[in-house]
Amino acid sequence: MSQVWSVSGSANVLGSHIAGAVPASSGRLGAKARVGRADLFRHRQRGVHAASATATAALQDTPTVFVLDDDVSVRESLELLIGFEGWRPEVFASAQEFLARPRSFTPSCLVLDVSLPDINGLGVQKLVADRVDMPIIFVTGYIDIPTTVRAMKAGAVEFLTKPFDEEALLGAIRQAIRLSEAALREEAEARALRDRYASLTTRERQVMALVAAGLLNKQVGFRLGISEITVKAHRGRVMQKMRADTLVDLVKTTERLRLAPASNP
Repeated sequence: MSQVWSVSGSANVLGSHIAGAVPASSGRLGAKARVGRADLFRHRQRGVHAASATATAALQDTPTVFVLDDDVSVRESLELLIGFEGWRPEVFASAQEFLARPRSFTPSCLVLDVSLPDINGLGVQKLVADRVDMPIIFVTGYIDIPTTVRAMKAGAVEFLTKPFDEEALLGAIRQAIRLSEAALREEAEARALRDRYASLTTRERQVMALVAAGLLNKQVGFRLGISEITVKAHRGRVMQKMRADTLVDLVKTTERLRLAPASNP
């Protein structure tokens, strides 16, 4: 049976207990009680490793799960659950507070409440629409079909109604993290491709464009007013710099350069 951790008070990590942390027997957010630290760890059976010299470096690569919800009990519950799963939780009570945070370039996702005191969830989704590396999981206290449809059409990974099942949320987070990792890889590859293209000389770029368009070396030379031997030399350097083994590779690279979006600062 799955459980969601419910928190009725702040977690006391230095004392002999964690205040208010208890597994809800229904598997949903809601139950509140006080249990001992040993009981908590025995029930979850998910170890928390001691800090080490390499912990800081490892933490930088740990996926971050942002939680934006004005309900303190939800924030505390999800912060505990996310931490036990091995992700790094960051919780926010308002949209402005979250939006002021600098962009993270590690895998991440956002668990976002629909109803917020300053900007509603759909408004936040619109403001971070360019953050394809941060998929959104919506949570809400009530079912609203039009809002759900709008959120999903705008790219939300999941739309969960409170009280939600722990495994449903964790499954959505895992999916969102995988999507984030893929987006970051694609962005890194596109950035590396642009860097390689930037290393080409003006003449090499001209040769690359014409060769990728299907022109023969002789035709490229005629178009640029240079000898065929010179074209071959430029073409060889282009292939090397762009890491293209074949003409097909070069054509694909050219197409990717046209499609690759500029990275955010």
